[in-house]
Amino acid sequence: MKNSIKPQGCTNLKLRQLTRMVTRHYDGYVAQTGLKNTQYALLSYVVRLGPIQPVDLARLMRMDASTLTRNLQPLATQGLLETGAGKDARSRLVEATEAGRTKHAEGQRAWKTAQTALNERLGVERIAALHDLLDTCIECLDGQSGE
Repeated sequence: MKNSIKPQGCTNLKLRQLTRMVTRHYDGYVAQTGLKNTQYALLSYVVRLGPIQPVDLARLMRMDASTLTRNLQPLATQGLLETGAGKDARSRLVEATEAGRTKHAEGQRAWKTAQTALNERLGVERIAALHDLLDTCIECLDGQSGE
């Protein structure tokens, strides 16, 4: 018996639409801390994993190294992150400052409020199913480029 399910429309378009909507939702909460959603995410990784080499941070965030460098600059300018010497003269390490850890805690409270509101709006079962589906898709696509 053939599978009669056929996706309708463009997957990329649907994902981008959903991403924009969810990003606006989180931005509405996180912006109250003075951070953009992307800045909060980056700060969270550095607080949790730092000190960390930028190349490792970019890989873990599934982000291009040049994009990461551009995104680190405003946080460093605000005094939330600092870059120091690594193991050798060519390597650098990024870590959160005390102000960065404080701002992260503030952002985390706003993020939790946003997450709770989204869970209530969509339902925790739907959110859990979405997370499972996204994790599976990421795992299937991880390591593929240009396919």
